Amino acid sequence: MTPPFSLVWVFGLGEVGATLVAQLAKAGHRVVGTEVDADALARGREKVRAAVADDSARDRITCTTDPSLLSQADLVVEAVPEALDVKVDVLRTAVARCTPDAVFVATTTGFSVTEIGAKIGALERTVGLQLDVPAAGETIGGTELVSTPVTDQGVRQRVDDLVRSLGCVPLWQNDQPGFTGAGLLLRYLNDAARMYGSGYASCEDIDTAMELGCGLRHGPLRRIDLIGVDNVVRSLTALADRTGDASFAPAPILARMHREGVLGRKSGQGFHSYDRETPPKPAAAPRHPPLRIGVVGAGTMGTGIASVFAQHGHSTTLLGRSGTRVNEARAAIERSLSKRVAAGKLSAEDMAAAVGRLAGAVDYDALADCDLVVEAVSEDIETKRSVFAALDKVVQPEAVLATSTSSLPVLDSALATTRPEQVLGMHFFNPAPAMKLVEVVHTVLTDKAVTAAAGDLVRSLGKVPVHCSDRAGFIVNALLFPYLNRAVTLIQDRQATLDALDDVMTQAYGYPLGPIRLLDVVGLDVSLAIQQRLHESFDSPGLAPAGHLAEFVAAGYFGVKTGRGFRPH
Repeated sequence: MTPPFSLVWVFGLGEVGATLVAQLAKAGHRVVGTEVDADALARGREKVRAAVADDSARDRITCTTDPSLLSQADLVVEAVPEALDVKVDVLRTAVARCTPDAVFVATTTGFSVTEIGAKIGALERTVGLQLDVPAAGETIGGTELVSTPVTDQGVRQRVDDLVRSLGCVPLWQNDQPGFTGAGLLLRYLNDAARMYGSGYASCEDIDTAMELGCGLRHGPLRRIDLIGVDNVVRSLTALADRTGDASFAPAPILARMHREGVLGRKSGQGFHSYDRETPPKPAAAPRHPPLRIGVVGAGTMGTGIASVFAQHGHSTTLLGRSGTRVNEARAAIERSLSKRVAAGKLSAEDMAAAVGRLAGAVDYDALADCDLVVEAVSEDIETKRSVFAALDKVVQPEAVLATSTSSLPVLDSALATTRPEQVLGMHFFNPAPAMKLVEVVHTVLTDKAVTAAAGDLVRSLGKVPVHCSDRAGFIVNALLFPYLNRAVTLIQDRQATLDALDDVMTQAYGYPLGPIRLLDVVGLDVSLAIQQRLHESFDSPGLAPAGHLAEFVAAGYFGVKTGRGFRPH
Protein backbone atom coordinates (compact mmCIF):
# COMPACT_ATOMS: atom_id res chain seq x y z
CA MET A 1 0.00 0.00 0.00
CA THR A 2 1.53 3.33 -1.06
CA PRO A 3 1.41 6.13 1.51
CA PRO A 4 -1.20 8.85 0.85
CA PHE A 5 -0.19 12.45 0.36
CA SER A 6 -0.52 14.40 3.61
CA LEU A 7 -0.81 17.89 2.04
CA VAL A 8 -1.49 18.84 -1.57
CA TRP A 9 -0.51 22.30 -2.76
CA VAL A 10 -2.25 23.68 -5.88
CA PHE A 11 -0.76 26.72 -7.62
CA GLY A 12 -3.47 28.53 -9.58
CA LEU A 13 -7.22 28.68 -8.87
CA GLY A 14 -8.58 29.00 -12.36
CA GLU A 15 -11.03 26.45 -13.77
CA VAL A 16 -8.68 23.47 -13.46
CA GLY A 17 -7.06 24.50 -10.17
CA ALA A 18 -10.34 25.29 -8.42
CA THR A 19 -11.83 22.01 -9.66
CA LEU A 20 -8.83 20.07 -8.31
CA VAL A 21 -8.93 21.79 -4.91
CA ALA A 22 -12.66 21.07 -4.58
CA GLN A 23 -12.33 17.42 -5.63
CA LEU A 24 -9.35 16.80 -3.37
CA ALA A 25 -11.09 18.28 -0.32
CA LYS A 26 -14.32 16.36 -0.95
CA ALA A 27 -12.24 13.16 -1.15
CA GLY A 28 -10.77 13.84 2.31
CA HIS A 29 -7.40 15.38 1.43
CA ARG A 30 -5.85 18.45 3.05
CA VAL A 31 -5.23 20.95 0.30
CA VAL A 32 -3.82 24.45 -0.07
CA GLY A 33 -4.82 26.63 -3.02
CA THR A 34 -2.72 29.65 -3.83
CA GLU A 35 -2.74 32.54 -6.26
CA VAL A 36 -0.41 35.35 -7.27
CA ASP A 37 -2.28 38.17 -5.51
CA ALA A 38 -5.24 38.91 -3.26
CA ASP A 39 -7.68 39.71 -6.09
CA ALA A 40 -6.95 36.48 -7.96
CA LEU A 41 -7.16 34.57 -4.67
CA ALA A 42 -10.59 36.05 -3.91
CA ARG A 43 -11.88 34.97 -7.33
CA GLY A 44 -10.40 31.51 -6.90
CA ARG A 45 -11.77 31.11 -3.38
CA GLU A 46 -15.26 31.92 -4.66
CA LYS A 47 -14.98 29.23 -7.35
CA VAL A 48 -13.88 26.69 -4.73
CA ARG A 49 -16.68 27.62 -2.32
CA ALA A 50 -19.25 27.28 -5.08
CA ALA A 51 -18.00 23.74 -5.78
CA VAL A 52 -17.81 22.57 -2.14
CA ALA A 53 -21.03 22.63 -0.12
CA ASP A 54 -19.94 20.39 2.77
CA ASP A 55 -18.49 22.26 5.77
CA SER A 56 -16.12 19.44 6.71
CA ALA A 57 -14.65 19.46 3.22
CA ARG A 58 -14.30 23.25 3.35
CA ASP A 59 -12.37 22.89 6.61
CA ARG A 60 -9.73 20.88 4.74
CA ILE A 61 -9.07 23.79 2.34
CA THR A 62 -6.66 26.66 2.92
CA CYS A 63 -6.58 29.48 0.35
CA THR A 64 -3.59 31.76 0.69
CA THR A 65 -0.93 33.83 -1.05
CA ASP A 66 1.58 32.93 1.71
CA PRO A 67 4.12 30.30 0.54
CA SER A 68 5.27 29.38 4.06
CA LEU A 69 3.23 26.14 4.17
CA LEU A 70 4.81 24.93 0.94
CA SER A 71 7.59 23.11 2.79
CA GLN A 72 4.96 20.80 4.32
CA ALA A 73 3.47 19.77 0.97
CA ASP A 74 4.37 16.36 -0.40
CA LEU A 75 2.42 16.85 -3.65
CA VAL A 76 2.56 20.10 -5.63
CA VAL A 77 0.28 20.72 -8.61
CA GLU A 78 0.75 23.64 -10.97
CA ALA A 79 -2.54 24.75 -12.55
CA VAL A 80 -1.30 28.03 -14.03
CA PRO A 81 -1.91 29.29 -17.61
CA GLU A 82 -0.40 27.31 -20.49
CA ALA A 83 2.98 29.05 -20.71
CA LEU A 84 6.12 26.95 -20.35
CA ASP A 85 8.21 29.53 -18.50
CA VAL A 86 5.41 30.20 -15.99
CA LYS A 87 4.90 26.51 -15.28
CA VAL A 88 8.62 25.90 -14.89
CA ASP A 89 9.09 28.91 -12.58
CA VAL A 90 6.25 27.78 -10.30
CA LEU A 91 7.54 24.22 -10.05
CA ARG A 92 11.18 25.30 -9.59
CA THR A 93 10.07 27.37 -6.60
CA ALA A 94 8.28 24.32 -5.21
CA VAL A 95 11.30 22.04 -5.75
CA ALA A 96 13.49 24.49 -3.83
CA ARG A 97 11.12 24.66 -0.86
CA CYS A 98 9.77 21.09 -0.63
CA THR A 99 11.33 17.94 0.82
CA PRO A 100 13.36 15.65 -1.47
CA ASP A 101 10.46 13.18 -1.56
CA ALA A 102 7.80 15.64 -2.81
CA VAL A 103 5.98 14.85 -6.08
CA PHE A 104 5.28 17.45 -8.77
CA VAL A 105 2.36 17.52 -11.22
CA ALA A 106 2.13 19.66 -14.36
CA THR A 107 -1.37 20.29 -15.77
CA THR A 108 -0.09 20.94 -19.25
CA THR A 109 -1.66 20.18 -22.62
CA GLY A 110 0.82 21.52 -25.13
CA PHE A 111 4.19 20.91 -23.49
CA SER A 112 6.31 17.85 -22.85
CA VAL A 113 6.09 16.64 -19.25
CA THR A 114 9.59 15.24 -19.62
CA GLU A 115 10.91 18.66 -20.65
CA ILE A 116 9.21 20.28 -17.65
CA GLY A 117 10.61 17.62 -15.31
CA ALA A 118 14.11 18.15 -16.66
CA LYS A 119 13.94 21.95 -16.40
CA ILE A 120 12.86 21.80 -12.74
CA GLY A 121 15.48 19.16 -11.88
CA ALA A 122 12.96 16.54 -10.72
CA LEU A 123 12.49 14.10 -13.61
CA GLU A 124 11.98 11.11 -11.34
CA ARG A 125 9.27 12.89 -9.35
CA THR A 126 7.30 14.60 -12.14
CA VAL A 127 3.94 13.56 -13.61
CA GLY A 128 1.58 15.27 -16.06
CA LEU A 129 -2.17 15.51 -15.58
CA GLN A 130 -4.94 16.62 -17.93
CA LEU A 131 -8.31 17.29 -16.32
CA ASP A 132 -11.57 17.98 -18.10
CA VAL A 133 -13.53 20.79 -16.43
CA PRO A 134 -17.03 19.55 -15.47
CA ALA A 135 -20.24 21.56 -15.51
CA ALA A 136 -22.20 22.06 -12.27
CA GLY A 137 -23.48 18.75 -10.93
CA GLU A 138 -21.26 16.63 -13.18
CA THR A 139 -18.60 14.20 -12.04
CA ILE A 140 -15.16 13.57 -13.52
CA GLY A 141 -14.99 10.06 -14.92
CA GLY A 142 -11.34 9.76 -15.84
CA THR A 143 -8.10 11.71 -15.94
CA GLU A 144 -5.24 11.57 -18.43
CA LEU A 145 -1.85 11.04 -16.76
CA VAL A 146 1.67 11.09 -18.21
CA SER A 147 4.99 10.14 -16.66
CA THR A 148 8.51 10.92 -17.81
CA PRO A 149 10.67 8.01 -19.01
CA VAL A 150 12.33 7.88 -15.57
CA THR A 151 9.43 8.74 -13.25
CA ASP A 152 9.76 6.53 -10.18
CA GLN A 153 7.26 3.66 -10.12
CA GLY A 154 6.35 4.53 -6.54
CA VAL A 155 5.53 8.08 -7.62
CA ARG A 156 3.30 6.77 -10.40
CA GLN A 157 1.50 4.52 -7.95
CA ARG A 158 0.93 7.30 -5.41
CA VAL A 159 -0.53 9.58 -8.09
CA ASP A 160 -2.59 6.69 -9.42
CA ASP A 161 -4.02 6.07 -5.93
CA LEU A 162 -4.73 9.78 -5.46
CA VAL A 163 -6.70 9.96 -8.70
CA ARG A 164 -8.69 6.87 -7.73
CA SER A 165 -9.48 8.45 -4.36
CA LEU A 166 -11.25 11.24 -6.29
CA GLY A 167 -13.53 8.66 -7.90
CA CYS A 168 -11.67 9.01 -11.21
CA VAL A 169 -10.10 6.41 -13.46
CA PRO A 170 -6.34 7.07 -14.02
CA LEU A 171 -5.61 6.81 -17.75
CA TRP A 172 -1.85 6.71 -18.40
CA GLN A 173 -0.84 8.00 -21.83
CA ASN A 174 2.33 8.64 -23.84
CA ASP A 175 4.19 11.90 -23.23
CA GLN A 176 3.37 13.76 -26.43
CA PRO A 177 1.87 17.19 -27.15
CA GLY A 178 -1.82 17.01 -26.35
CA PHE A 179 -1.39 13.70 -24.51
CA THR A 180 -3.92 11.50 -26.38
CA GLY A 181 -7.46 12.67 -25.73
CA ALA A 182 -6.86 16.36 -25.05
CA GLY A 183 -5.30 16.92 -28.46
CA LEU A 184 -8.19 15.17 -30.21
CA LEU A 185 -10.71 17.16 -28.23
CA LEU A 186 -9.03 20.52 -28.83
CA ARG A 187 -8.86 20.09 -32.59
CA TYR A 188 -12.56 19.17 -32.66
CA LEU A 189 -13.38 22.26 -30.56
CA ASN A 190 -11.27 24.42 -32.88
CA ASP A 191 -13.06 23.02 -35.94
CA ALA A 192 -16.42 23.91 -34.36
CA ALA A 193 -15.26 27.44 -33.59
CA ARG A 194 -14.14 27.85 -37.21
CA MET A 195 -17.52 26.57 -38.40
CA TYR A 196 -19.34 29.14 -36.28
CA GLY A 197 -16.91 31.91 -37.17
CA SER A 198 -17.56 31.31 -40.88
CA GLY A 199 -21.27 32.03 -40.35
CA TYR A 200 -22.25 28.53 -41.44
CA ALA A 201 -24.62 27.83 -38.53
CA SER A 202 -25.60 29.38 -35.21
CA CYS A 203 -23.82 28.37 -32.02
CA GLU A 204 -27.10 26.92 -30.71
CA ASP A 205 -27.53 24.76 -33.82
CA ILE A 206 -23.91 23.58 -33.80
CA ASP A 207 -24.10 22.57 -30.14
CA THR A 208 -27.55 20.98 -30.42
CA ALA A 209 -26.46 19.02 -33.48
CA MET A 210 -23.46 17.48 -31.71
CA GLU A 211 -25.33 16.84 -28.46
CA LEU A 212 -28.27 15.07 -30.11
CA GLY A 213 -26.44 13.64 -33.11
CA CYS A 214 -23.50 12.19 -31.15
CA GLY A 215 -24.89 11.81 -27.63
CA LEU A 216 -22.45 14.32 -26.12
CA ARG A 217 -23.11 16.01 -22.78
CA HIS A 218 -22.05 19.37 -24.19
CA GLY A 219 -21.79 20.72 -27.69
CA PRO A 220 -18.33 21.97 -28.69
CA LEU A 221 -19.00 25.67 -28.18
CA ARG A 222 -20.57 25.12 -24.76
CA ARG A 223 -17.54 23.04 -23.93
CA ILE A 224 -15.17 25.86 -24.88
CA ASP A 225 -17.19 28.16 -22.63
CA LEU A 226 -16.78 25.68 -19.74
CA ILE A 227 -13.03 25.28 -20.22
CA GLY A 228 -12.52 29.00 -20.82
CA VAL A 229 -11.76 30.63 -24.17
CA ASP A 230 -8.41 31.86 -22.83
CA ASN A 231 -7.41 28.35 -21.73
CA VAL A 232 -8.41 26.87 -25.08
CA VAL A 233 -6.49 29.54 -27.02
CA ARG A 234 -3.33 29.07 -24.92
CA SER A 235 -3.47 25.27 -25.27
CA LEU A 236 -4.07 25.42 -29.02
CA THR A 237 -1.26 27.93 -29.48
CA ALA A 238 1.17 25.75 -27.52
CA LEU A 239 0.18 22.68 -29.55
CA ALA A 240 0.48 24.56 -32.84
CA ASP A 241 3.97 25.79 -31.87
CA ARG A 242 5.11 22.37 -30.68
CA THR A 243 3.71 20.26 -33.52
CA GLY A 244 3.71 22.65 -36.49
CA ASP A 245 0.18 21.38 -37.22
CA ALA A 246 -1.93 24.21 -38.64
CA SER A 247 -5.16 22.57 -37.47
CA PHE A 248 -4.16 23.58 -33.92
CA ALA A 249 -3.84 27.28 -34.81
CA PRO A 250 -6.68 28.97 -32.89
CA ALA A 251 -9.70 29.83 -35.04
CA PRO A 252 -9.92 33.61 -35.66
CA ILE A 253 -13.17 33.83 -33.67
CA LEU A 254 -11.39 32.32 -30.62
CA ALA A 255 -8.47 34.73 -30.90
CA ARG A 256 -10.85 37.69 -31.14
CA MET A 257 -12.94 36.56 -28.17
CA HIS A 258 -9.75 36.12 -26.14
CA ARG A 259 -8.55 39.63 -26.97
CA GLU A 260 -11.92 41.13 -26.06
CA GLY A 261 -12.21 39.28 -22.75
CA VAL A 262 -15.20 37.20 -23.86
CA LEU A 263 -13.99 34.08 -22.08
CA GLY A 264 -17.04 31.88 -21.56
CA ARG A 265 -18.78 30.88 -18.35
CA LYS A 266 -16.34 32.67 -16.06
CA SER A 267 -16.87 36.05 -17.76
CA GLY A 268 -20.63 35.59 -18.09
CA GLN A 269 -20.48 35.62 -21.87
CA GLY A 270 -18.85 33.33 -24.41
CA PHE A 271 -20.50 31.61 -27.33
CA HIS A 272 -23.51 31.51 -25.01
CA SER A 273 -24.73 33.87 -22.29
CA TYR A 274 -24.53 32.82 -18.63
CA ASP A 275 -26.60 35.54 -16.96
CA ARG A 276 -29.78 33.50 -16.55
CA GLU A 277 -30.58 31.84 -13.23
CA THR A 278 -32.43 28.94 -14.88
CA PRO A 279 -32.55 27.92 -18.54
CA PRO A 280 -35.87 28.40 -20.34
CA LYS A 281 -38.11 25.35 -20.62
CA PRO A 282 -38.17 23.78 -24.08
CA ALA A 283 -41.34 24.55 -26.04
CA ALA A 284 -43.83 21.75 -26.55
CA ALA A 285 -43.91 20.18 -30.02
CA PRO A 286 -46.44 22.12 -32.14
CA ARG A 287 -49.37 20.41 -33.84
CA HIS A 288 -49.19 20.26 -37.61
CA PRO A 289 -52.03 19.76 -40.10
CA PRO A 290 -51.92 16.29 -41.68
CA LEU A 291 -49.91 16.12 -44.88
CA ARG A 292 -49.60 13.59 -47.66
CA ILE A 293 -46.03 12.30 -47.36
CA GLY A 294 -44.00 10.19 -49.76
CA VAL A 295 -40.79 8.38 -48.85
CA VAL A 296 -38.63 6.93 -51.63
CA GLY A 297 -36.46 4.03 -50.48
CA ALA A 298 -37.55 1.06 -48.40
CA GLY A 299 -34.21 0.42 -46.71
CA THR A 300 -33.48 1.02 -43.05
CA MET A 301 -33.48 4.82 -43.33
CA GLY A 302 -36.57 5.13 -45.51
CA THR A 303 -38.49 2.65 -43.38
CA GLY A 304 -37.68 4.60 -40.23
CA ILE A 305 -38.63 7.96 -41.75
CA ALA A 306 -41.94 6.58 -43.03
CA SER A 307 -42.70 5.20 -39.56
CA VAL A 308 -42.08 8.60 -37.97
CA PHE A 309 -44.46 10.42 -40.31
CA ALA A 310 -47.20 7.78 -40.03
CA GLN A 311 -47.05 7.85 -36.22
CA HIS A 312 -47.53 11.61 -36.23
CA GLY A 313 -50.74 11.72 -38.20
CA HIS A 314 -49.54 11.98 -41.80
CA SER A 315 -50.76 9.75 -44.64
CA THR A 316 -47.51 8.16 -45.78
CA THR A 317 -46.65 6.23 -48.92
CA LEU A 318 -43.43 4.22 -48.90
CA LEU A 319 -42.01 3.60 -52.36
CA GLY A 320 -39.69 0.64 -52.90
CA ARG A 321 -38.11 -1.17 -55.83
CA SER A 322 -40.34 -4.22 -55.48
CA GLY A 323 -43.54 -5.31 -53.78
CA THR A 324 -41.53 -7.80 -51.72
CA ARG A 325 -39.22 -5.11 -50.39
CA VAL A 326 -42.13 -2.79 -49.56
CA ASN A 327 -43.96 -5.58 -47.73
CA GLU A 328 -40.80 -6.37 -45.74
CA ALA A 329 -40.48 -2.70 -44.80
CA ARG A 330 -44.12 -2.50 -43.67
CA ALA A 331 -43.64 -5.65 -41.60
CA ALA A 332 -40.52 -4.16 -40.01
CA ILE A 333 -42.48 -1.03 -39.06
CA GLU A 334 -45.27 -3.13 -37.51
CA ARG A 335 -42.75 -5.16 -35.50
CA SER A 336 -41.13 -1.97 -34.24
CA LEU A 337 -44.47 -0.45 -33.26
CA SER A 338 -45.53 -3.70 -31.56
CA LYS A 339 -42.42 -3.50 -29.37
CA ARG A 340 -43.39 0.02 -28.34
CA VAL A 341 -46.89 -1.19 -27.46
CA ALA A 342 -45.45 -4.05 -25.38
CA ALA A 343 -43.19 -1.56 -23.59
CA GLY A 344 -46.13 0.71 -22.78
CA LYS A 345 -44.81 3.55 -24.95
CA LEU A 346 -47.61 3.40 -27.51
CA SER A 347 -51.25 2.37 -27.28
CA ALA A 348 -52.64 -0.41 -29.46
CA GLU A 349 -55.13 2.11 -30.90
CA ASP A 350 -52.35 4.52 -31.90
CA MET A 351 -50.41 1.68 -33.48
CA ALA A 352 -53.44 0.63 -35.52
CA ALA A 353 -53.98 4.24 -36.63
CA ALA A 354 -50.32 4.60 -37.67
CA VAL A 355 -50.36 1.36 -39.64
CA GLY A 356 -53.61 2.46 -41.27
CA ARG A 357 -51.97 5.66 -42.49
CA LEU A 358 -49.12 3.73 -44.12
CA ALA A 359 -49.31 2.62 -47.76
CA GLY A 360 -46.79 0.90 -50.01
CA ALA A 361 -46.05 1.42 -53.70
CA VAL A 362 -43.56 0.57 -56.42
CA ASP A 363 -44.56 3.24 -58.96
CA TYR A 364 -43.76 6.96 -58.75
CA ASP A 365 -47.34 7.77 -59.81
CA ALA A 366 -48.49 6.78 -56.30
CA LEU A 367 -46.73 9.92 -55.01
CA ALA A 368 -48.45 12.34 -57.41
CA ASP A 369 -50.61 14.10 -54.80
CA CYS A 370 -47.98 14.25 -52.01
CA ASP A 371 -47.24 17.54 -50.24
CA LEU A 372 -43.71 16.42 -49.32
CA VAL A 373 -41.55 13.61 -50.66
CA VAL A 374 -38.38 12.54 -48.82
CA GLU A 375 -35.74 10.65 -50.83
CA ALA A 376 -33.88 8.00 -48.83
CA VAL A 377 -32.08 5.88 -51.42
CA SER A 378 -28.41 4.86 -51.53
CA GLU A 379 -25.74 7.52 -50.99
CA ASP A 380 -24.87 7.90 -54.67
CA ILE A 381 -25.40 11.25 -56.36
CA GLU A 382 -26.40 9.88 -59.77
CA THR A 383 -28.98 7.58 -58.19
CA LYS A 384 -30.39 10.49 -56.19
CA ARG A 385 -30.51 12.79 -59.23
CA SER A 386 -32.46 10.19 -61.19
CA VAL A 387 -34.96 9.91 -58.31
CA PHE A 388 -35.42 13.69 -58.17
CA ALA A 389 -35.85 13.94 -61.94
CA ALA A 390 -38.54 11.26 -61.80
CA LEU A 391 -40.31 12.91 -58.84
CA ASP A 392 -40.25 16.30 -60.57
CA LYS A 393 -42.25 14.88 -63.48
CA VAL A 394 -44.89 13.21 -61.33
CA VAL A 395 -45.38 15.04 -58.03
CA GLN A 396 -47.72 18.07 -57.96
CA PRO A 397 -45.90 21.34 -58.77
CA GLU A 398 -46.37 22.93 -55.32
CA ALA A 399 -44.93 19.92 -53.46
CA VAL A 400 -41.60 20.09 -51.62
CA LEU A 401 -38.87 17.54 -52.34
CA ALA A 402 -36.27 16.64 -49.71
CA THR A 403 -33.17 14.48 -49.65
CA SER A 404 -32.04 12.60 -46.55
CA THR A 405 -28.40 12.59 -47.68
CA SER A 406 -25.79 12.78 -44.96
CA SER A 407 -22.93 14.17 -47.03
CA LEU A 408 -23.79 14.73 -50.71
CA PRO A 409 -24.55 18.23 -52.09
CA VAL A 410 -28.27 18.97 -51.87
CA LEU A 411 -27.99 21.40 -54.78
CA ASP A 412 -26.90 18.60 -57.14
CA SER A 413 -30.22 16.85 -56.51
CA ALA A 414 -32.18 20.12 -56.66
CA LEU A 415 -30.78 20.94 -60.12
CA ALA A 416 -32.18 17.68 -61.46
CA THR A 417 -35.63 19.27 -61.04
CA THR A 418 -37.49 22.29 -62.43
CA ARG A 419 -38.25 23.45 -58.85
CA PRO A 420 -34.90 23.89 -57.06
CA GLU A 421 -36.44 26.54 -54.79
CA GLN A 422 -38.66 23.77 -53.35
CA VAL A 423 -35.81 21.32 -52.67
CA LEU A 424 -33.91 21.01 -49.40
CA GLY A 425 -32.14 18.48 -47.22
CA MET A 426 -33.83 16.75 -44.27
CA HIS A 427 -31.07 14.62 -42.78
CA PHE A 428 -32.66 12.22 -40.31
CA PHE A 429 -30.28 10.26 -38.11
CA ASN A 430 -30.38 6.49 -37.76
CA PRO A 431 -32.52 5.03 -36.22
CA ALA A 432 -34.97 7.69 -37.37
CA PRO A 433 -37.79 6.82 -34.91
CA ALA A 434 -35.44 7.19 -31.91
CA MET A 435 -33.00 9.95 -32.88
CA LYS A 436 -34.26 13.46 -32.10
CA LEU A 437 -32.03 15.38 -34.49
CA VAL A 438 -32.84 16.42 -38.06
CA GLU A 439 -30.45 18.64 -40.03
CA VAL A 440 -32.55 20.97 -42.22
CA VAL A 441 -30.30 22.02 -45.10
CA HIS A 442 -31.06 24.88 -47.46
CA THR A 443 -29.26 25.53 -50.73
CA VAL A 444 -28.62 28.96 -52.24
CA LEU A 445 -31.84 28.45 -54.23
CA THR A 446 -34.16 27.11 -51.51
CA ASP A 447 -37.07 29.40 -50.70
CA LYS A 448 -36.83 30.69 -47.10
CA ALA A 449 -40.49 29.86 -46.52
CA VAL A 450 -39.82 26.25 -47.51
CA THR A 451 -36.93 26.02 -45.02
CA ALA A 452 -39.02 27.55 -42.22
CA ALA A 453 -41.95 25.22 -42.93
CA ALA A 454 -39.63 22.19 -42.87
CA GLY A 455 -38.34 23.24 -39.45
CA ASP A 456 -41.90 23.55 -38.14
CA LEU A 457 -42.76 20.12 -39.51
CA VAL A 458 -39.72 18.55 -37.85
CA ARG A 459 -40.72 20.06 -34.50
CA SER A 460 -44.24 18.66 -34.90
CA LEU A 461 -42.68 15.20 -35.20
CA GLY A 462 -41.23 15.60 -31.70
CA LYS A 463 -37.77 16.15 -33.15
CA VAL A 464 -35.29 19.02 -33.07
CA PRO A 465 -34.33 20.79 -36.30
CA VAL A 466 -30.95 22.45 -36.75
CA HIS A 467 -30.50 24.71 -39.74
CA CYS A 468 -27.43 24.97 -41.94
CA SER A 469 -26.50 25.69 -45.52
CA ASP A 470 -25.51 23.19 -48.17
CA ARG A 471 -21.92 22.05 -47.84
CA ALA A 472 -20.20 18.70 -47.38
CA GLY A 473 -20.93 16.98 -44.08
CA PHE A 474 -23.41 19.63 -42.90
CA ILE A 475 -22.80 20.09 -39.14
CA VAL A 476 -22.46 16.66 -37.53
CA ASN A 477 -20.43 14.79 -40.12
CA ALA A 478 -18.22 17.81 -40.84
CA LEU A 479 -17.15 17.83 -37.18
CA LEU A 480 -17.38 14.13 -36.31
CA PHE A 481 -15.47 12.46 -39.12
CA PRO A 482 -12.29 14.58 -39.02
CA TYR A 483 -12.15 13.72 -35.29
CA LEU A 484 -12.53 10.01 -36.11
CA ASN A 485 -9.95 10.26 -38.90
CA ARG A 486 -7.41 11.87 -36.53
CA ALA A 487 -8.02 9.07 -34.05
CA VAL A 488 -7.05 6.54 -36.74
CA THR A 489 -3.89 8.57 -37.44
CA LEU A 490 -2.93 8.28 -33.75
CA ILE A 491 -3.29 4.50 -34.04
CA GLN A 492 -1.31 4.16 -37.25
CA ASP A 493 1.46 6.39 -35.86
CA ARG A 494 1.55 4.18 -32.74
CA GLN A 495 0.84 7.12 -30.47
CA ALA A 496 -1.97 5.23 -28.76
CA THR A 497 -3.52 1.77 -28.60
CA LEU A 498 -7.11 0.98 -29.56
CA ASP A 499 -8.20 0.46 -25.97
CA ALA A 500 -6.30 3.44 -24.56
CA LEU A 501 -7.81 5.75 -27.14
CA ASP A 502 -11.37 4.56 -26.66
CA ASP A 503 -11.03 4.57 -22.87
CA VAL A 504 -9.69 8.11 -22.66
CA MET A 505 -12.43 9.61 -24.83
CA THR A 506 -15.25 7.83 -23.00
CA GLN A 507 -13.96 8.01 -19.44
CA ALA A 508 -12.06 11.32 -19.42
CA TYR A 509 -14.11 13.32 -21.93
CA GLY A 510 -17.60 11.83 -21.72
CA TYR A 511 -18.07 10.47 -25.23
CA PRO A 512 -20.68 7.66 -25.33
CA LEU A 513 -18.43 5.59 -27.62
CA GLY A 514 -14.70 5.78 -28.21
CA PRO A 515 -13.68 6.80 -31.75
CA ILE A 516 -12.44 3.37 -32.82
CA ARG A 517 -15.53 1.59 -31.52
CA LEU A 518 -17.72 4.20 -33.23
CA LEU A 519 -15.92 3.71 -36.55
CA ASP A 520 -16.60 -0.02 -36.40
CA VAL A 521 -20.28 0.63 -35.64
CA VAL A 522 -20.75 3.25 -38.38
CA GLY A 523 -18.79 1.18 -40.89
CA LEU A 524 -15.27 1.86 -42.09
CA ASP A 525 -16.46 1.94 -45.71
CA VAL A 526 -19.08 4.58 -44.91
CA SER A 527 -16.56 6.56 -42.85
CA LEU A 528 -13.95 6.46 -45.62
CA ALA A 529 -16.48 7.66 -48.21
CA ILE A 530 -17.55 10.61 -46.03
CA GLN A 531 -13.95 11.55 -45.24
CA GLN A 532 -13.08 11.44 -48.94
CA ARG A 533 -15.98 13.80 -49.72
CA LEU A 534 -14.87 16.20 -47.00
CA HIS A 535 -11.30 16.12 -48.36
CA GLU A 536 -12.46 16.74 -51.92
CA SER A 537 -14.86 19.53 -50.90
CA PHE A 538 -12.54 21.51 -48.65
CA ASP A 539 -9.23 20.63 -50.34
CA SER A 540 -7.35 20.54 -47.04
CA PRO A 541 -4.39 18.17 -46.57
CA GLY A 542 -5.48 17.69 -42.95
CA LEU A 543 -8.70 16.05 -44.16
CA ALA A 544 -6.99 13.35 -46.24
CA PRO A 545 -8.28 9.93 -45.12
CA ALA A 546 -5.92 8.14 -42.74
CA GLY A 547 -3.93 5.39 -44.43
CA HIS A 548 -5.17 2.66 -42.08
CA LEU A 549 -8.79 3.56 -42.83
CA ALA A 550 -8.32 3.06 -46.58
CA GLU A 551 -6.26 -0.12 -46.03
CA PHE A 552 -8.86 -1.75 -43.79
CA VAL A 553 -11.63 -0.98 -46.28
CA ALA A 554 -9.54 -2.41 -49.13
CA ALA A 555 -9.16 -5.59 -47.09
CA GLY A 556 -12.94 -5.87 -46.62
CA TYR A 557 -12.80 -5.01 -42.91
CA PHE A 558 -15.84 -2.74 -42.69
CA GLY A 559 -16.59 -3.11 -38.99
CA VAL A 560 -19.48 -4.71 -37.12
CA LYS A 561 -21.45 -5.50 -40.29
CA THR A 562 -18.68 -7.72 -41.70
CA GLY A 563 -17.56 -9.18 -38.38
CA ARG A 564 -14.20 -7.41 -38.47
CA GLY A 565 -13.04 -3.80 -38.41
CA PHE A 566 -10.35 -2.43 -36.13
CA ARG A 567 -11.53 -5.15 -33.76
CA PRO A 568 -13.16 -8.55 -34.38
CA HIS A 569 -16.95 -8.62 -33.82
